Amino acid sequence: MKKTILITWWLGYIGSHAVVAFEQAWYKCVIVDNLSNSNIETLSNIEKIISNKPDFFNVDLRDREKLEDIFKRYNFDWVIHFAWLKAVWESCENPLEYYDNNVIWSIRLFECMQKYNVKNVIFSSSATVYDFDNEIPYVETQSTWKTTNTYAQTKYLIEQILRDLSNFIWFNAISLRYFNPIWTHPSWFIWESPNGIPNNLLPYIMKVAKWELPHLKVFWNDYNTIDWTWVRDYIDVVDLIEGHLKAYEILLETSLEKKPFSEGLFEVYNLWAGKWVSVLEILKIAEKVVWKKINFEIVDRRNWDLWEFYCNPGKAKDELDWETKISLEKSLENCWRFYNK
Repeated sequence: MKKTILITWWLGYIGSHAVVAFEQAWYKCVIVDNLSNSNIETLSNIEKIISNKPDFFNVDLRDREKLEDIFKRYNFDWVIHFAWLKAVWESCENPLEYYDNNVIWSIRLFECMQKYNVKNVIFSSSATVYDFDNEIPYVETQSTWKTTNTYAQTKYLIEQILRDLSNFIWFNAISLRYFNPIWTHPSWFIWESPNGIPNNLLPYIMKVAKWELPHLKVFWNDYNTIDWTWVRDYIDVVDLIEGHLKAYEILLETSLEKKPFSEGLFEVYNLWAGKWVSVLEILKIAEKVVWKKINFEIVDRRNWDLWEFYCNPGKAKDELDWETKISLEKSLENCWRFYNK
């Protein structure tokens, strides 16, 4: 019998890929999304890939009554929690909106999980929870209490809530910390292609290469890095979702080994490629892939930006048997083919 998984905000970029992967791995996915930052057309595109339409509910997680109706209807085995607003600069300009969405959404979800005895959850966290003054690359044992922006703080708070739920009411929770997922599904039916000027670097580069935007804005060039521009690590979304499947398998195995309600589990894993590059380095790779010059201009710094940011994925390799397989150049090649399909 198929296990049933509730996935929140599945019509977003990463969540939609997770639905496809878990459905193809023979799990039944039930989806909740309020469509505030996603498109209902994604549902039809997912159906084209998996040849069936997952159950979908247009519900805001803060709506307790409607959320409870969903929990009453299904006997969920697991929850994968993707729902969030995620722009760092926007979170600092609108902190109350981010606390209301990210934290209150999560509390309402966890309340329903507790009430209906669904205590297994994978949380889509962020590596921004690490204290910026930690030594890099960041590892899971480093401190996380001193974050630099509201988005990161909401992720940190949700991790602490899950830690308490694990310690005191026996939740089994895995928090996956990542940043900068790129590219799209190999089917080309689901992708990241935001309207206007993108927040993320890769779609921004592609839109400039396609002459949809005049140039890429590089936010300052006097940072203490290899070429004075930001340094990041980029992970192909297909590899990232494989990490979610690996975490799910570990969570399932661990929960089956334990006696009911004997103790909880809380683990964190970095899901990163472990190959960091600067903005100018990724531009050089992109120019080689698209066979043209990518126009860019140096502009003023943005407040709250982190200029050097990457993690060590060793724990995920050792304990989840997971590591990235798709190179940055291959991801860019695939992305460029998609934009020219």
